[in-house]
Amino acid sequence: MSRIGKKPIDIPSGIKVTVNANKVIVEGPKGKLEHAFPAHSVKVRTEGTRAIVERSLSDEKGSALQGLTRTLIANLIKGVRDGYEKQLEIKGVGYKAQAQGNVLQITLGFSHPIKYELPMGISVATPKPTQIVLKGIDKVKIGEVAAHIRNYLRPEPYTGKGIMYTGERVRRKAGKTVVK
Repeated sequence: MSRIGKKPIDIPSGIKVTVNANKVIVEGPKGKLEHAFPAHSVKVRTEGTRAIVERSLSDEKGSALQGLTRTLIANLIKGVRDGYEKQLEIKGVGYKAQAQGNVLQITLGFSHPIKYELPMGISVATPKPTQIVLKGIDKVKIGEVAAHIRNYLRPEPYTGKGIMYTGERVRRKAGKTVVK
């Protein structure tokens, strides 16, 4: 049984939630988002200032999809109301990033700087040359962009260099030692 899926989602004032056959559309002050859910296993309905997710199937898959759909809809509501932010840090000598409009230029010691063009709905800021701040209303898209940027140079366990999420702890390994 999904405990999260049973909880109703509170819809704050200023947010409009519309449910079509298998699509939820959420509009708010920061923008508009939509999510398609599997109609054969989950039903979504609104009652006043609450959205309720019910399952059609009574098996484990229906329970899992109920909780997932409820969480995704709650993330859409939070996104159009407050927005999301993801921060990345760059560690290493000479490694830096610079925001130029919707293009992020990253210098990581390769033969050329990397120019990463951000998708629609995502904005970037670089308060420091070693810090990247991604902002947007879609939590999934922000996470995908942050993961893609991080994959250019993942944190290295021996020296600790690379691109990492703010607050991420890299497990360090001991280097080679000479035994006499």
